[in-house]
Amino acid sequence: MPIAREGAREIVFAAVILCALSVVAVWGMMWPLCFLFAVVWLWVLSFFRDPARHGSFGPGELCAAADGTVTEVVELDGHEAIGGPAVRIGVFLSIFDVHINRAPCAGRVRSITYEPGEFLDARHPESGRRNEANTLVIEPEAPLPGPIEVRQVAGVVARRIMCHAREGENLAIGARFGLIKFGSRTEIVLPRLPDTEIRVKVGDKVRAGLTVVARQPVDSAGGQGEVRDASADIQRSAMQVGSR
Repeated sequence: MPIAREGAREIVFAAVILCALSVVAVWGMMWPLCFLFAVVWLWVLSFFRDPARHGSFGPGELCAAADGTVTEVVELDGHEAIGGPAVRIGVFLSIFDVHINRAPCAGRVRSITYEPGEFLDARHPESGRRNEANTLVIEPEAPLPGPIEVRQVAGVVARRIMCHAREGENLAIGARFGLIKFGSRTEIVLPRLPDTEIRVKVGDKVRAGLTVVARQPVDSAGGQGEVRDASADIQRSAMQVGSR
């Protein structure tokens, strides 16, 4: 399975430390510990796995921005970035989940804002507002209503948020845009319209770039069409990122 390049430092560091510990264990006649060290290294390697994702989405559908468990689906009377009523969907990423973040919709990145903060447990109800975070506001492609906000939130263990998106960049739905290291939270905030359908509930497991979390109403002119395969668009986005 492909490994995210962002994890190279941690993988090498873990390999050096665990190899040194294994040498000490063998020298001290505690060689069974070597098996435990190997398991730990394999876990570090698996944490940075970056599986290919090729989702298909219908008109108005938004996908999960992260793998994990839905911990929050909240209706908001008002939200500054959205400019009116909104719905916030929060997903907790455990240390065993894939930690690649993906765009919930196709569109242009309008703004990116880093916010320093605390490092509460990512499952804490206040973590989304008090923890260190990075916020993307995406202006989605027509006819999807917007804007859409995506927040990468650090946790008690996760202390490094990585975002490769740039303001003005066009992202495809499901396109890879960042990663949060070692346990975290990702939120999507979307406009709450009369016909907004939330497709997930608290406790559901979701996968970034594959699971449909919501569907927004679209007009008849833009909403009639075939289901869209995002894989070609994702490949174009990846080529644009790689060319920088």
